[in-house]
Amino acid sequence: MTSTTRAVCPHCAWPDDAEPFQVVSRHGTATGGTVWTRCACGSLQVRVTDGRGTRVVSRSRPSAAPTR
Repeated sequence: MTSTTRAVCPHCAWPDDAEPFQVVSRHGTATGGTVWTRCACGSLQVRVTDGRGTRVVSRSRPSAAPTR
């Protein structure tokens, strides 16, 4: 995927235009697609792909560390 924003994850600074750590799901839409990904830091991201490229439109905080 190629990002059109040149942005980075605010939690770990992983570039949005780099390959996501994990693709969770992909969904086709009338104008392109939506891809849910998980960053290496654990942040869940929603990426939209359309005629303008791919960009992160929403992201969560990193997942909490497991408690023992």
